[in-house]
Amino acid sequence: MPLKIKKVKLRMWKNKGEHHTREFGGKRLLLRRGQSFLLTIKTRRQKFQPESDTLLFTMETGPRPSEAKGTRCVFGYPKPAGAKWTLEIQKSNRKSTTFHVSSPADASVGSYTLSMRVGARDAQPRIITSLVLLFNPWCAEDWVHLPDEAERQEYVMSEQGLIYRGSDSYISPMAWDFGQFEEDILDICLKLLDMNPKCLRDPEEDFSARCNPLYVGRVVSAMINANDDRGVVAGRWQTPYSGGVAPTHWNGSVDILRQWDKSSCSPVKYGQCWVFAGVMCSVMRCLGIPCRVVSNFQSAHDTDKNLIIDEFYTDDGVRAKESHDSVWNFHVWVEGWMKRPDLAAGSTYDGWQVLDPTPQEKSTGVFCCGPCPVKAVLEGHTDLKYDGPFVFAEVNADQVYWMLTKDGSKRRLHTDTSGIGRNISTKAVGQDKRVDITGNYKYPEGSKKERQVFEEAVRRGNETKPRPEEPQKPEKPEPAVVTLKITEESQQVMGQDVVLSLLLRSEQQTSREISVQLNGQAMRYTGVPDSQVWHQVKDVVLQPKKDVKIPIKIPFSSYGTKMLDNNSLKVSALVQDKQNPGDGYLAEKNIVLKEPTLTIEAPSTCEEWVKGTAEITFHNPVPRTLKDGVFTLSGSGLLHTSVVLRVAEVVHDQRVRLQIPFVPYRAGSKKLVANFDCCTFRDIKASCNVEVQPVQETADSDSDNGLVDNFGFFNASRNTHMHTHFNSHTSTHHSSFTYTHSHTRIVL
Repeated sequence: MPLKIKKVKLRMWKNKGEHHTREFGGKRLLLRRGQSFLLTIKTRRQKFQPESDTLLFTMETGPRPSEAKGTRCVFGYPKPAGAKWTLEIQKSNRKSTTFHVSSPADASVGSYTLSMRVGARDAQPRIITSLVLLFNPWCAEDWVHLPDEAERQEYVMSEQGLIYRGSDSYISPMAWDFGQFEEDILDICLKLLDMNPKCLRDPEEDFSARCNPLYVGRVVSAMINANDDRGVVAGRWQTPYSGGVAPTHWNGSVDILRQWDKSSCSPVKYGQCWVFAGVMCSVMRCLGIPCRVVSNFQSAHDTDKNLIIDEFYTDDGVRAKESHDSVWNFHVWVEGWMKRPDLAAGSTYDGWQVLDPTPQEKSTGVFCCGPCPVKAVLEGHTDLKYDGPFVFAEVNADQVYWMLTKDGSKRRLHTDTSGIGRNISTKAVGQDKRVDITGNYKYPEGSKKERQVFEEAVRRGNETKPRPEEPQKPEKPEPAVVTLKITEESQQVMGQDVVLSLLLRSEQQTSREISVQLNGQAMRYTGVPDSQVWHQVKDVVLQPKKDVKIPIKIPFSSYGTKMLDNNSLKVSALVQDKQNPGDGYLAEKNIVLKEPTLTIEAPSTCEEWVKGTAEITFHNPVPRTLKDGVFTLSGSGLLHTSVVLRVAEVVHDQRVRLQIPFVPYRAGSKKLVANFDCCTFRDIKASCNVEVQPVQETADSDSDNGLVDNFGFFNASRNTHMHTHFNSHTSTHHSSFTYTHSHTRIVL
């Protein structure tokens, strides 16, 4: 009697638990490659007989799937020769048989269709279900295997993280909501792969290449920016941000990815490096590639690939814009964890790989960067793919400072071999702490090994490019060096005058008359001057071996309006000897101003599906009225969509308090992220952690929703939830005022 199957049971709950995919939610089977899953068939009357019955499954992905490209596989009983997917009986009785279905560890990731053919005469396979296959950091044979479970939880399963910004002297964490398990994000990530130009040109080859995390990482790096494709984020590094929002507005990736999806793949406006990196980390974690966000302070952008950054000042001490090279206060990229058998046998270059979606320079004709092995950067192996010289320069280029004179000539002031690549930072595993990983990228500055590596990088990456000649030594003896340093007693606060000091000292045996050019410039975080906010000239007589202290005071009235969309103030002092005008000495300091405090509080622990309340508090410390205030609250697993509230005015010394309800809908460690924006301050951030306790798990049973009757498509409807958008307005500010709307409470 031929085999007759009554039902197919997909064992959804158990399979998703074993494959670490329950967090995605929904009713679709989500699996990780290189790992078996359970599938049960319910038979009519007779038991399945593997020796005589025909039961063949077909797994297919992409257009025109084929065995040759690894996008189609037929497996089952009788066992086809060479099949990479396998079917093995786990247990069997008269009414049902449960199988282990195993995928190869190098299967292409993405959406699959699973079909089944029963009996020799059943020529046409009938579709059972669609499923998604992801990379598997838990599988030792997968190129993305990450041995440590705590690191897997951080770099694959964590939905929240910290991105570090500021300057090397003042490093500030910003909470970022990756949200890779939000209900629709996986489909958006798969759509991103489908929209990449390689897929549009040759989809069969692209789907086949998705077995390789190096290929996928490179594609994602290119698709996060919108420079030469239908990518996700449009970059912009200066005002105006018309048609979009300032890059500082974003609290996470979810709103960005959803906007890109709903706008028919139109780029989301606007992003800068931390936005590109945050979105890429979300996509990589969603697809199963371990990923972390990395911030490099004093990050070089070397356009001519000579590992030297030229910086120019005019002879009145103003930072000039002449150089195409630049040093960013900070730059953010991601690291993806994967093996590199394409570069060397063994594990020489395995591990963290730099991937940078910020569109700075083209790589093989496309705006992307990496994967570049961090181990190769450490050793100066800049001849290895991908983009080694560019990444090496970001963390270890030399800086040469020049003074431009009015007659068009230039004079080298000094060379700094240790200023680039400071405090390279990422979030600690399992903690909201910063970890300094500079040692992963380079040997200690000033060490012999670091200089040897630098020369090795030059030799490998720029063998055909001669190094710039060293300037000839002047015939007359060099005068004694004047030492100078800009200092601050404490961190400067936005809304107050900037108060610093310049310390001068001469080691010469006679007095020196010098001219001191003091300047303050508002700087974009990319190291590009935006505008001059302050200038002062002082003539000083330096006595031998005595310190001179010059006070510096930059009024808030001078810099306040210039800092709205800029990262820092660059305060510089150019000292010139009046008797020897060619002798110049330079000191500079990047001042990152401390913003007013925004706080958010919520219960540290709450239960899934039980209402909680978050409270946001903001105090206006500046002597002016803040207008057009906008508060935004978001958090994956806690709020389905961002909550937006508007407050028209907040006068000096006024305190605003907002109480916002939320209902956790996913268990685990979550984070609420708050943002305040107004006419004076751009996007002040705050965050708090919320640990969500799960409801009691439901055991897998025959009533499981993963049942397929009569071999039809399995397409269970998704859970839907009410989405509430708060948009409250108030202009009252003369006295305490309470406004209540949709259970949201505002106290002024």
